[in-house]
Amino acid sequence: MKWFLFAVASVVLLAFLVVAVIAAIGATLPRNHVASRTLRLRRPPQDVWPVVTKLADASGVPVDVLESQPPNRLVTRVKDTEKNFGGTWTMTIAAEGSGSALTITEDGWVSNVIFRFVSRYGMGHHATMDGLLRNVAKELGEAPQLSGE
Repeated sequence: MKWFLFAVASVVLLAFLVVAVIAAIGATLPRNHVASRTLRLRRPPQDVWPVVTKLADASGVPVDVLESQPPNRLVTRVKDTEKNFGGTWTMTIAAEGSGSALTITEDGWVSNVIFRFVSRYGMGHHATMDGLLRNVAKELGEAPQLSGE
């Protein structure tokens, strides 16, 4: 029984140390970040716009629309009710030849130091926008080829 209690206490202590290290690293990361990705498509902006707005509406993240200029620009901001993260997404659809380039730029922030660590090293700041861009490509029957930082 003594060894079992020692093992349990060791696991709890190790877990606490891991969380403490993650929190310490997260505290050294900047609260704010900017991330951007671009998806090039064979379709013109007027074909891309309705897909982007439909998928953005279905994302489940509560946002306010700050600017809407169909078919080229949509700016949204996470509602103030969200306390752990927030910021804006600027989505631009620029004509490129007979196709277009859809760029999402996130100007965001993450308040919780553990979430900040996970956002930077676990998921990456691009995870949500990459998912949206891949879904846009899928809806339009195209292969997703993403670029950006």
